[in-house]
Amino acid sequence: MTGTEAISDGVPAFQKPESRNAALTLISMAAILGTLFVGITVLASALGILPAENETVVSQIARRLFGSGLIYYLIQAATALILVLAANTSFADFPRLSSLLARDRFVPRQFATLGERLVFSNGILVLAAMAAVLLIVFRGDTHALIPLYAVGVFISFTLSQSGMVRRWWRLRTPGWHHRLVINGVGALATGIVTLVIAATKFTHGAWIVVLVIPILVAGFLAMRRHYDDVANQLSLEGWEGPDPMEHVVLVLVGDVHRGGVRAVQYAETLAAGAPVRAVFVETDPARTWRLEEKWGKWGRGVPLVVLSSPYRSLIRPFLDYVDALQSRGPNTVVTVVLPEFIPRRWWQHILHNQTALLLKGALLFRRNTVVTDVPYLLRPGG
Repeated sequence: MTGTEAISDGVPAFQKPESRNAALTLISMAAILGTLFVGITVLASALGILPAENETVVSQIARRLFGSGLIYYLIQAATALILVLAANTSFADFPRLSSLLARDRFVPRQFATLGERLVFSNGILVLAAMAAVLLIVFRGDTHALIPLYAVGVFISFTLSQSGMVRRWWRLRTPGWHHRLVINGVGALATGIVTLVIAATKFTHGAWIVVLVIPILVAGFLAMRRHYDDVANQLSLEGWEGPDPMEHVVLVLVGDVHRGGVRAVQYAETLAAGAPVRAVFVETDPARTWRLEEKWGKWGRGVPLVVLSSPYRSLIRPFLDYVDALQSRGPNTVVTVVLPEFIPRRWWQHILHNQTALLLKGALLFRRNTVVTDVPYLLRPGG
């Protein structure tokens, strides 16, 4: 069953002509599956073999026919290899399927990105994490996981068959009548099986699939609406071009030091004719006159704006000042340049105020506001 899904989703991976080669592979797999199913059924019936908890039907048949010799163990090894390939199928197929969904904007675009090994690494990692969660939750009990698998598989079969019915009805190509009947019968049969399994195994774990699938579909639709909205807002169709922009560059100053001077120097190259201002939020009046004295020497002629903060808040007065600048017009862009010195050792960061980090967080989602960080790396010290 998983093999048919892998082939149908992996048609682009076949050599040209892709659809013909995929169809031939699917026919071969169906023939092999049918032969094995009929053969095992006939042998099990002829030998009177019934399912047992401690031994599979295939193992019982092999033991009855060949004893416990070499051929029996070869059959067991072949069965194990088939199961390994079946497990690997999901890791080969889910990433490819998720990439197709990502291209259609129903899942995050990261799923469509090829990794360094030319595989869809994000899909593989997500699938591995989900499989690990299921194994932990169900404690590795495969009998408890079978209802999840069965409901999920037959839902996908029902949807794919129903999709083919809709396709034949819509296109009505030559021979569409009998194709519609075949897929319609398949959709009806798999749909009935889905309902039976969901009802009988609901309390055995099938409820998870019944609950999760509607949530996933709602999430897919929400992501598609988001991507459509983003595309509409970024589209150049019918756009007359950008409006004139007014640009103001602000350098937040907490003290006058080498990092701050370099930030001012960077702001001057960034401004390109736009006004550059240094902004100091006054929380201690005793510090202001000393800072103004140093700024007159090292401020490179950039005017210093002092904002009073009687409640010793740094962020709120600065945001109010930015609001006042942007109230001039809807196209006033404010670039905030943040000087930040970076200690060489990780533990030294906790010894300093994280003012720049807090301010970047406060400015993150503001319209017409650009934040530029100018790092100054300190030399290794004690």
